Amino acid sequence: MSDTERGSGATAARRARPFAASTLALAFAVALAPAPAERAATGTQPAVDGEAERASIETWRAERIRRLTSDTGWLTLSGLFWLKEGENSFGRSSSNAVVLDNPSLADTAGSFVLHDHRVRLVARPGGGVTHDGHAVGSLDLVADTQGEPTVLASGSLRFFIIERAGNLGVRVRDLDNPHRRNFRGFSYFPVSTDWVFDARFEPYEPAHRLKIVNILGMEEDAVSPGAVLFTRDGREWRLDTVLESPADQELFIMFADETSGRETYGAGRFLYIPLPKGGRAPLDFNKAYNPPCALNDFATCPLPPPQNRLKLRVEAGEKKYAGGPGHHS
Repeated sequence: MSDTERGSGATAARRARPFAASTLALAFAVALAPAPAERAATGTQPAVDGEAERASIETWRAERIRRLTSDTGWLTLSGLFWLKEGENSFGRSSSNAVVLDNPSLADTAGSFVLHDHRVRLVARPGGGVTHDGHAVGSLDLVADTQGEPTVLASGSLRFFIIERAGNLGVRVRDLDNPHRRNFRGFSYFPVSTDWVFDARFEPYEPAHRLKIVNILGMEEDAVSPGAVLFTRDGREWRLDTVLESPADQELFIMFADETSGRETYGAGRFLYIPLPKGGRAPLDFNKAYNPPCALNDFATCPLPPPQNRLKLRVEAGEKKYAGGPGHHS
């Protein structure tokens, strides 16, 4: 699937691999099936201690900032180049197919050769490209959908192959990226227990296949095991969830609301919730966060499906990032 939260490609690899419907059914047979008495109960607001909620959200925010500002965080992304069949030279020179004007890179460091949906690095002697600390001549590269991707280095730059909707590209990180150095932090709606729900989970039998379009217009399939339902402003609302990998202990939600494009990022926000138990799941909008695309131009974020666009102001979670694309200091 496209970029969500779990790092900038390397740590998200296992979520991109397809899996059998029988595996999904087995994983959810016990955890997600609601008890008969619970089928009619819409998500309600549980009794939540305000101080405990604020402390929990502060911890969650600090961990998110730690991940974002790490070497593999979204703030290090500095390039994304989709490969064409055959040889794709890369380096600082404008004559290359992949051009990165960065002092860490040689004028022409080598080529990424795409053939039969596989990518091989052919490095130039003295080009400065390394793998695991050692200079490389040629190397078959593992994409992020095949497991942990092969990561190449040149100075502060890191390169690896990503696959999105059948397209293969080179993702570039710069450990010295100004976005990372100058990260301003986020602004937030006030933490409120009014946006914490004991949501009802409505399983889909069989699981639905959602067509998810990413911010680049690429279409991918996602598996939705069901929807969460909650009550706000006197009516019931529902959001389709996504299981990114059979081993996950969380469900992923993409949503937009009436704050989108105003106080919050225009393309919507993301949210994770624990796997439902007994047909219920905690839904905490204080943990709604900006997708990676709100932070830079080189992510491939999925967009909320139409049914997850709420005619409701969700005044909780992260607001629009002031230092994102289109904003200037």
